Parts: sequence; structure tokens; C-alpha cells
Amino acid sequence: MRALCWTGVNEVSVEDVPEPRLLNRQDALVEVTASSVCGSDLHLLDGYVPAMLAGDVLGHEFVGEVVEVGPDVRERRVGERVTVCSIIGCGRCHYCRQGLWSLCDNTNPNPGFQEKLNGHASAGIFGYSHAMGGFAGSHAEYIRIPYADFNAFPVPENVPDAGAVFASDAVPTGWIGADLGQVGPGDVVAVWGCGGVGQMAALASLRMGAPAR
Repeated sequence: MRALCWTGVNEVSVEDVPEPRLLNRQDALVEVTASSVCGSDLHLLDGYVPAMLAGDVLGHEFVGEVVEVGPDVRERRVGERVTVCSIIGCGRCHYCRQGLWSLCDNTNPNPGFQEKLNGHASAGIFGYSHAMGGFAGSHAEYIRIPYADFNAFPVPENVPDAGAVFASDAVPTGWIGADLGQVGPGDVVAVWGCGGVGQMAALASLRMGAPAR
């Protein structure tokens, strides 16, 4: 299949790479129909994120159609259109049960990188270096989804791919910022840096009751 690969600092290339396959019983394979570029991908390009290897497939915001599921997948089905969270959770560990799957204990096989960088381990992330698990990203024709029942979410028929793709990262990142900031009715909220995530934080604040100015 064709995929967009990191080949060095400030260098990417469209390459022929092997198609992914199911590795675990809870995996699903998704044919990617939309994949967007995140602002944080620039950190990979600039060389600021360690543990990138030539040939790593980029991308972590995407929508697609389920084409195969493992025998233990119960909620997702072949032919279903899904958006997938950029951060991979197992759904069962201490953190995932609290809704904090960015700290999942089970999805990053290389937790030592993050422990040294940030003082704590973190979950795996699609297409975001071997420090984040080394998972192939979404700028490709197909992608493997671990723990598919927990990480893939059905997309309503009336929502286009171009809208659903924001649910992978930008919408929840902006929302959690407003939520952690305890935005409520009548609050005045200022957002510095209105890129994709900043705009979603502003929209989330409006939804939480902050008045438009």
C-alpha cells in the first residue's frame, strides 16, 4: 500500500509499505478514507521528538471503514465507518477505567522514553514515534487499530469524513482544556493560539456557556 513516511528531519516521502494485518484478537483493520495533518506533526518533522526511524508512517487523525476484525471484537463490525482516537487505550487498566487513557498502562511498549522526558509513562499514539509505541500512522491506505472496541467510534451517516476527522484529536483536546479550566456559564475565556485545537477550545467554551464576544 502507499503511505506517507518520515525519512529524516524535514523530509517525508510517499512509499510502498506492507499492508497491516491483525496482530491481536482485539484488533481491527480500517481502510482510511480521510486523514488530517496535526500541528504537532511539525514536531516530528523538525526533529524535536526522539525515536523516529526512517520509514515510520505518520498521521494520527483519521476516519475510515472497518474491513476486518479480530475474534474478540464485539462492538465494531466490518463495513462500519469509524473515527479513531489518536491516543490508544486498552479500556481495562486503572487509568482507562477513569477515562484517562492518555496514561494507559498497556498500550505503549516503550514507556521508558516518556518516563525520562516527562516524569511519567504515557499511552501509545498512532504515527508518533517509537517513544509513543511505534504504531504505524494514518497517512496510509490501511491502519491497524488495537483494542478496537475501545478506540474506534461509529460515525453517524449525516456526518461527513471532513467533519468526523476532528473527533480523533482536535475536538477532544480543545474540549478537555475547557473542561479542566472549569469553564461555565458567563465566564470570559481567552484562547491564545487559535489553530485547530485553539478553535476547538473556543467552541467548547461556547458550548459550556461562555458568552461570545
